[in-house]
Parts: sequence; C-alpha cells; structure tokens
Amino acid sequence: MASALIALGGNLGDVRATFNKAIPQVCGMTQAALVARSADYATPPWGDEQQPGFVNACIEIETSLDPHALLFCLQKVETKFGRDRSPERRFGPRTLDLDLIAYDDVRIDRPELTLPHPRLFERAFVLVPLAEIAPDRVIAGRRIRDALAAVSTDGIVRLPDFGG
Repeated sequence: MASALIALGGNLGDVRATFNKAIPQVCGMTQAALVARSADYATPPWGDEQQPGFVNACIEIETSLDPHALLFCLQKVETKFGRDRSPERRFGPRTLDLDLIAYDDVRIDRPELTLPHPRLFERAFVLVPLAEIAPDRVIAGRRIRDALAAVSTDGIVRLPDFGG
C-alpha cells in the first residue's frame, strides 16, 4: 500500500458538504483507507484573485493503485461533483479540485502527472492543512512543517468543525 496525500479545494456551491461527500467517493473508487483528514480552511483566491475565496483541506489515504490510476479516479470524482475542465480558466472557480500532492516518495515528471506536485511549496493553502495531518512528512527533501514556515499564511482561517 502506498501513502498518498491529496489536496481538496473549491469555491463554488457548498464546498464543505462537497468535501464530506467526495472523500468517501475517493476512498471507495480507489479502494483506499482514509488515514487522516485535516480541518477545512477558508483561504483567499490564488492565481486569479477576482473570484470568491476557497475552502481547502488535505487527506492522506493508503491505496494499492498506482499514481496514474489514482489521478484518473480523482478526476472522475471531480467530474461527479460538477467539475468540467474544458471551459475552465486556469486557477479559476471550481466546485471541487483534487490534487495529488505526493505518492510515497515517487517522483514523476510527465505532462499528465508531476509528483510531487510542482507548486506544493508555494501554496500555503495546501501546506497549512497538510502540516496539520503530516507535519513531519518529507517531500522532495523538505519537511512539511519547515516548508510551511517559509510561506505567508495571511488570510488563511481554520473553519469550525463541519456542522458546528
């Protein structure tokens, strides 16, 4: 079994409810065990700032799928929850974004998949929830906790437990 770290994000619809429905779908489609789930965080838009703020979270799963099969399943789950990549603008609004951040210590550099995620260390909206569930995990030679200390977390707010 491999340990995979997945970032969740969205800013259209009831994102937190979408997360709570999508995570079991991810685990079911990938025959994975959910190891950890971060809290949800309200985060400012990144890249294209002229849009509503996002909600972000991270999960860790254990799966026997290879990275490409896992990515395929993640994209199928996104589609189930209304994501249509064809008209989407880069860094624009979306109902659900599932990014494969890391898969064990695997390194892949292909057009369809780069692991670890190439912009991981630039994105506080991923590092904050990731540090909550895997602060000592080392990705590409950097410990998550140390990577988080090197970026600004301005505007990122931990949300109360869902439903609370």
